[in-house]
Amino acid sequence: MNAIISASELASDLAGSRPPTVLDVRWQMSTAKAAGAAPFDGRAAHAAGHIPGAVFVDLDADLVAPPGPAGRHPLPDLEHFGAAMRAAGVSADRPVVVYDGGQSWAAARTWWMLRWTGHPDVRVLDGGLTAWDGPLATGAEEPAPGDFRPVPGGVPLLDADGAAALARTGLLLDARAGARYRGEVEPIDPVAGHIPGAVSAPTTENATETGRFRPAAELAERFKALGATEGTEVGVYCGSGISAAHQVLALAVAGIPAALYVGSWSEWSADAARPVAVGPDPE
Repeated sequence: MNAIISASELASDLAGSRPPTVLDVRWQMSTAKAAGAAPFDGRAAHAAGHIPGAVFVDLDADLVAPPGPAGRHPLPDLEHFGAAMRAAGVSADRPVVVYDGGQSWAAARTWWMLRWTGHPDVRVLDGGLTAWDGPLATGAEEPAPGDFRPVPGGVPLLDADGAAALARTGLLLDARAGARYRGEVEPIDPVAGHIPGAVSAPTTENATETGRFRPAAELAERFKALGATEGTEVGVYCGSGISAAHQVLALAVAGIPAALYVGSWSEWSADAARPVAVGPDPE
């Protein structure tokens, strides 16, 4: 099963006899508090215009737990997550398509959460809402409740110790911007640098300027050059497990399974006992 779907394919599926459940997870990492601007309101954006039938899902409320020692976007309570998915109409036997505003980071995190908790058929709309050229609906959707019950373990998950080990025994990719990896800047977390042994692989290089994923063969070559050779176990982290989910999705498009370190650098750097590397080299 392909992990992504084009806008034309989605339009065709929605017109078919077994249309997918569509989730709108528009979200932005807000810097509004520091800048004095109003925070991004995904629910208002959804009400102003969304793919017909799509149901809004609030990433901050339903897909992550409150920030703390486990990071800025830790795993949510699974009972709460399951209830939110059922309220959005998600059922175990019905395909799901997820989209956001175009960057696909939030959509990828939703894709990963559903796959990790056992949903068998989830895809991300390649290019997000910006790729959709069909009609838009306004207001809020009221779907029939779904029956999805999350069972964790569907795809691999890393904790901090697992990430440290994988950096030595396999390939651990750091999906943040190169300057953050090198420790030159750190705008969010308390310490600059990277997990020793991790390889820099910015998420932004997975997509074109339109926000769509690069072709599978091109992605496969990219990850092979970074060390994802046959038989190598691969894991990914970022700042807080959002953009790294996009990287796990890109790896899936390339046919490479990968684990996600959800706590990522926000968890790692919060523990003063954990080592930190700086500079362009993994060590």
